[in-house]
Amino acid sequence: MIGPLRDRFTRLIVALVLVPAIALPCTALADSQFDKMRAKIAAFVADKMEKLGGSRIIYKVDSEGLRQSVVTDLRDDVYKTLREGKVAFSGLAIRDGGVELRIADAKGREQLARKLASDAEGLPSHALTVTDGGDGLVRLAPTDAASAARLRDLVDDSIAMIEQRLKDAGIKLASVQPDGTDRIRIFLPGMMEPERITATFARKVKVSFRLIDLSMAPEQAQSATPPAGTEVLLGLKDNKPYLVARDSALEGDDISHAGPGFASGTKDPIASFRFNGRGTRRFAHITAENIGKPFAIVLDDRVISAPVIREPITGGSGQISGNFTLEEASSVAMMLRAGSLPGHLGLIEQQVVQPAAKP
Repeated sequence: MIGPLRDRFTRLIVALVLVPAIALPCTALADSQFDKMRAKIAAFVADKMEKLGGSRIIYKVDSEGLRQSVVTDLRDDVYKTLREGKVAFSGLAIRDGGVELRIADAKGREQLARKLASDAEGLPSHALTVTDGGDGLVRLAPTDAASAARLRDLVDDSIAMIEQRLKDAGIKLASVQPDGTDRIRIFLPGMMEPERITATFARKVKVSFRLIDLSMAPEQAQSATPPAGTEVLLGLKDNKPYLVARDSALEGDDISHAGPGFASGTKDPIASFRFNGRGTRRFAHITAENIGKPFAIVLDDRVISAPVIREPITGGSGQISGNFTLEEASSVAMMLRAGSLPGHLGLIEQQVVQPAAKP
């Protein structure tokens, strides 16, 4: 039976790499339209730069940090899949940009391949190559296309974060564009102090999940001494006080995806998020241990939501609601993504561009 099982395993490997290609034409069309819009904005701002002068700033995203993050998440997902499927394995480790392990049982290898193929369906950025090295050795690694897609996502998320920071700083006239595969170019017409802007970007958005302390009313804690290990934080929209634990139960670094959406029942705008393997396990443990208790989702020391834990959340995903407009939900989702960006933005260049001399 080993031969046929290995044949089926090989066919699953092929399917795993090919399935995501189905979604590419639609994605390519959307990207093309978006690129045209970006080009128009860039042309308009370039004209203003020529007339007014301004600042030019170039950042480089941490592509190496991204690669490490992707492979670490892959290892965690493989571990979770094998444990849940009760598949015996050994030697699970990260090696040479991929994940290697040994599964002696051919049925176990087939089970892993099926689960990975199911998870990857429709998700081009998660495409993998899976190699059967013989003697039970299995190697998994992101494809080059998947790595490129993840890098584009990282650049896009970084651009969204930069645009939001500029908006928060009251800067309305700016162009934030990709520059090559891993760089971001910023033009700021009329802005002659680029260092003031780069200082804003040096601060990373901090996202955390903290338990709420019910031993004292938050209003009382504001005017008195709060319990040890707690602090009072205010709501992002309503300035309502919350008494929360100083220590985070979970950090935003474990968020693998976030985006805007609509609640299934009310159709109200929400921000949804999904954890990586490590975050999923941690979130499941936290929610199982604190059923009936509220916890705060905190963004830069402001509470954006404080839901009550109704049951253990084991699927690794959640939703944030708060009477948001769709724009606000998109902004919250963007900040959740920004808080989990692997690595950091490296400053490559900042300089003042003088206006063109008048003829």
